Amino acid sequence: PISRLQRDLTDSTVLRNIGVPFAHTMIALTSLQKGFDKITLNNVKLSNDLDEQWIVLAEAIQTILRREGIPEPYELLKGLTRGAGKITKEALWNFIDGLSLSEEVKKELKTLTPHNYIGFV
Repeated sequence: PISRLQRDLTDSTVLRNIGVPFAHTMIALTSLQKGFDKITLNNVKLSNDLDEQWIVLAEAIQTILRREGIPEPYELLKGLTRGAGKITKEALWNFIDGLSLSEEVKKELKTLTPHNYIGFV
């Protein structure tokens, strides 16, 4: 754009003020790094918490059931996971044993643990 005084005002405000948001971003990133450096993980507590959360395998089981062509795997797992309280390894294995799957697929399902399942089956 050209002002009535015929000065070129293209990006002049933006160019003059580009340092401010850049500086704020650098300050924020530096502060974030300082905060992350103060964090220490309690690996024993994390491992124990994960050992108690066998429910995380519901997604993996549902995915495998879909792969095997089992109709309505979500509804099957919903019956197991809703209102049942804490889901244990034994409860999951009993559920797996009750499915009409080949022994090979059941064995595959039983090899899954909260520690070795990362979201891909």
